[in-house]
Amino acid sequence: MTTTLLLAALAVVPATQDDWEPCTGADRPADMECASVEVPLDWAKPNGRTLTLRIARLPATGTRTGTVVSIPGGPGGSGIDDLTYYGKSFAHLRDRFDVVSLEPRNATTYGRLPQRCFATGPWLTRPDSRDEYARLGVTVRAKAQECRKLDPEFFDHLDSASVARDIDAVRAVIGEERLSFIATSYGGVPAVAYARLFPARVRAMYLDGAVNQLRDAATEARVRYRTYETQFGRFVAWCGSSGACGEDVEGRWRRLVDAADRAPIPVAGERVAYSGFDLQVAAMPHLVGPGPAPEYPRWRQLAQAIARAEEGDAGGFAAYVKAGVGSLKPPSFVGMNATMCADGLRFRDHREYRAVRALGEQVSPNLDGMGLWHRLGCTGWPAPVTNPAARLPAGLPPFLGAGTWTDYDDTADLVRRVPGSATVRYDGHGHGLYLTGNGCVIAHANAYLTDLRLPPPGTTCRPGGS
Repeated sequence: MTTTLLLAALAVVPATQDDWEPCTGADRPADMECASVEVPLDWAKPNGRTLTLRIARLPATGTRTGTVVSIPGGPGGSGIDDLTYYGKSFAHLRDRFDVVSLEPRNATTYGRLPQRCFATGPWLTRPDSRDEYARLGVTVRAKAQECRKLDPEFFDHLDSASVARDIDAVRAVIGEERLSFIATSYGGVPAVAYARLFPARVRAMYLDGAVNQLRDAATEARVRYRTYETQFGRFVAWCGSSGACGEDVEGRWRRLVDAADRAPIPVAGERVAYSGFDLQVAAMPHLVGPGPAPEYPRWRQLAQAIARAEEGDAGGFAAYVKAGVGSLKPPSFVGMNATMCADGLRFRDHREYRAVRALGEQVSPNLDGMGLWHRLGCTGWPAPVTNPAARLPAGLPPFLGAGTWTDYDDTADLVRRVPGSATVRYDGHGHGLYLTGNGCVIAHANAYLTDLRLPPPGTTCRPGGS
């Protein structure tokens, strides 16, 4: 059992060394310590229902000067798992800092909602008319209500601003006046919410491949379409140099997608068929993460799936999608959407959807559906936006951001909103550079987190280099 640190409405007692206990579990690092923090379910009702959040700490190994909070991605990831499996990445940082993380209220590991709420969801379609858009909303709403009805109050408070307030409760109970942050992927959304809500309590903010909530749907789509097309071009270039894809893979891909939108391609032996939109959605994870160079096994698998689909069987796509998420087509996970939709990552209406779709058709001939998919998962959502995008306040310390080919632009846009900030561009594939042990990026991040020393403009890290 871990120690519960009660956050009272008006009086917070800082934690002491005795409040931490060794973490249970054979896979946990021997020196990792655990505790828990009790917070309001609804921060507007501090005397109402509460949640117990699990937290963990890798204590400083040298002279301690503060605490760095690692915010997990997802949404739905466990920061305690991050400390467990990526603890080596923090080795040098721990010379001067405790590294603390948490299982946020939207983590899939708590069991407050059934696991199916985080592991399943509707198969989205790309609406061609206002009526189809409305019908998709009915489908999405029904799937969401299956989980929401189990605990509406909890389901409606999984937004990133609530997570940010939870993190400030952690700050209070561990007795820190200010925190430094490492925020990975979707962890960037609660990190930015924290900076907005508690700017005076931010010492340093490192954003790693962060999701950017602050762009409107059209601007977000334009940037992502450009990024996706560039990445598709890298795949095409690899096909040409490796000979793994046959002739004219780009032209064949476009013809395949167009044909599948007219007549979906069946999966042999299953009552499932892939539209062109489905093919694009299924291809994206492999395009973004091709696997180790120079073999790029996921690109090779994608090339084989394309060839098989051209023969009339979408089973190549279905096989690797099922291996990854347990579904024959990519689902729009209800549990993740409970956070993203509450954070406002949705289309306002059919008109905005049509505008973003037209933009994709104009600037992204190979992946025009990909700027639509995530926001379509919030169509007809039964709960309101509770953490809308808002400007960051003045007075924040400079941020540091880092990103790969496919996430640098989102992160750079975020940190540029804070005067004096800097970025590190990683010239390669990947996502989550600090946690995955990229030495060059870790060195720049640590220099910033320990001494507030930012890299010069134009700083770039390269695979296998410095």
